[in-house]
Amino acid sequence: MKIVLKQVNLLNPEQKLNLKCDLFIEDGVIRKIGDLKPEDLKSSKVYEFENKYCVPGFVDMHVHLREPGREDEETVVTGCNSAAAGGFTAVASMPNTNPDTDSAEIVRFIKEKAKDHLVDVFPIAAASLGRKGEALAPMYELYEAGAVGFSDDGVAIKSSLVLRHAMEYAKMFDAPIIEHCEDESLADGVMNESVTSTILGLPAIPNVAEDLIVIRDIMLAEFTGAKVHIAHISSKNAVELVRQAKKKGINVTAEVTPHHFTLTDETVKTFDTNYKMNPPLRTRADVDAMIVGLKDGTIDCIASDHAPHSIEEKEMEFIYAPNGIIGLETTLGIALSDLVHKKHLTIEQLVEKLSINPRKILNIPQVIIKEGEIANLTFFDPEQIWTVDITKFKSKSKNSPFDKRLLTGKSVAVINKKKMYFEDKFFDI
Repeated sequence: MKIVLKQVNLLNPEQKLNLKCDLFIEDGVIRKIGDLKPEDLKSSKVYEFENKYCVPGFVDMHVHLREPGREDEETVVTGCNSAAAGGFTAVASMPNTNPDTDSAEIVRFIKEKAKDHLVDVFPIAAASLGRKGEALAPMYELYEAGAVGFSDDGVAIKSSLVLRHAMEYAKMFDAPIIEHCEDESLADGVMNESVTSTILGLPAIPNVAEDLIVIRDIMLAEFTGAKVHIAHISSKNAVELVRQAKKKGINVTAEVTPHHFTLTDETVKTFDTNYKMNPPLRTRADVDAMIVGLKDGTIDCIASDHAPHSIEEKEMEFIYAPNGIIGLETTLGIALSDLVHKKHLTIEQLVEKLSINPRKILNIPQVIIKEGEIANLTFFDPEQIWTVDITKFKSKSKNSPFDKRLLTGKSVAVINKKKMYFEDKFFDI
């Protein structure tokens, strides 16, 4: 099949590419960039994409697909459908499945489930058996099966000795250790410790619970020379710790979620369980620190931490409801609305946070937009105004605090693996 995308803005900061032109794709391969001849248009499907951006396919490096174990909340396929709708051509799936992703069989199972989908799935495997932090998982075997990183996801690796050994093994194949930074002994709560938690009378988690593990992980990364990635960073001090570690040349990277650079713990006053997450929503000072960290490069990536939960689970009392929200279909819109349109980031910087940097951290090949290359592309309209409607989400779950929010900027199409998603449909190209 031949498709032509007319007058699209091609943008790839890694290539120093910024060009408005036509794009001709045939059999999933970029055949021509530039002015097209009449014969190129013959028997081609033509899309008028003026004022749309075409960028290297976005990667969400922190997604919970729930399969195996909780297929009622999400599956690999429904999660990938949600990713495509949100503008992502790749996701990294986290290991808190049931059973945990701590064996090569489960890594291969996840990859097999995703093999025919437009969206690539790169599994993150457990660093320790059962994510208990007591004994290492078979890391090389997991890596050989297709794991691109290691994490005990949902908890920090409990033992510093196990973390050291995990870092030493991961360093052998340049894979990152991805850490949920939280000292469990300080984390017996359901929201951020602040004036708001005192007013509400809810048990709370102080920022220092995150900061302590960030310090530990940075020190061990320096000691071992391994790569450590701080997942869903949320505290002001943690951002500063990462900033100083980078200045020292320590191999540390970090990601932030849209909810942590937009929402504060004030929202918990509603007792809406869609504002319950871990790490918890912090104060305005912490939110502002996330934005500064994104602007100055301390925070490398934006990731959704897409965490599907059933309606029944989320409708419990706040103190009993599970942590987490879905985010694959709102991440881009929130980032454009709250970062790009508010002049915190340029579109080029946003592409770095959503495509280039995640690929670097996970050692996934970079996407090149040039003739002869396989098309792996995200198309978005930064000016499209739309209202979030959870009833239209492709995800099986609907637990989003952003329902009914007006956003400016939306994905319009994705192309990968000789497939295209456009206007709520998948088709071969």
